[in-house]
Amino acid sequence: LSNTAILHQIRRDQVTDTCRANSVSSRKRRVLTPNDLKHLVVDEDHEMIYCYVPKVACTNWKRVMMVLTGRGKYSDPMEIPANEAHVSSNLKTLNQYSIPEINHRLKNYMKFLFVREPFERLVSAYRNKFTQKYNTSFHKRYGTKIVRRQRKNATQEALRKGDDVKFEEFVAYLIDPHTQREEPFNEHWQTVYSLCHPCHIHYDLIGKYETLEEDSNYILQLAGVGGYLKFPTYAKSTRTTDEMTTEFFQNISSEHQTQLYEVYKLDFLMFNYSVPSYLKLE
Repeated sequence: LSNTAILHQIRRDQVTDTCRANSVSSRKRRVLTPNDLKHLVVDEDHEMIYCYVPKVACTNWKRVMMVLTGRGKYSDPMEIPANEAHVSSNLKTLNQYSIPEINHRLKNYMKFLFVREPFERLVSAYRNKFTQKYNTSFHKRYGTKIVRRQRKNATQEALRKGDDVKFEEFVAYLIDPHTQREEPFNEHWQTVYSLCHPCHIHYDLIGKYETLEEDSNYILQLAGVGGYLKFPTYAKSTRTTDEMTTEFFQNISSEHQTQLYEVYKLDFLMFNYSVPSYLKLE
């Protein structure tokens, strides 16, 4: 076994142990519904299933999946425009199959996902969805709701536009029990645990954002396409870092930090991320 294979075995064991310790699998086993499988992208030709997690290089992975499933239509992932990678009809997801077909694929295909430090992913989602002027659909859909619920004496303009949500308000919204009861989290801040169901679906490979290139190319190699397809590498100067995340958490009260950690705790444990040093947990 190569070092990389051993590393992935350790990651798989960590998931299994966490599921067991939190009795997620022993509780009356919840049957996955087709709706639970809409993040699992299927590549028939190479018998692969990729569970995409927003804010964890999912645009580039979707581009790669389009090259793999496009039967020669695309050769360079980076030539595919980002918005095209997110058009749902460009990729086939597991919920589009019959139950026997789903079971066959889950049993026989190589399944993988990519994870990222949960709070870094959260800050990345916040920066992308709430601080960029062009994301008006998010401002309208979530921003106005967050402002209405979390801001005292909000101006009429803020209530109408919802385009100036503060990170503290976003956190308050996430830990508000009302939010959890009202509807599932948006996929950009939903837990990996809820998007990909790692306690019910046995993933063969768990890639990490921190080792994105090595993990991605290892997966492409196992899929037998490493010879002609490499994972796109690019240094994004705007990407959310650990230092940036630390800064965002400076203004969050320790009470709110503790409640937020509870929301994402399974992701921290399951994918072996330690409690961030900047947190002041109660």
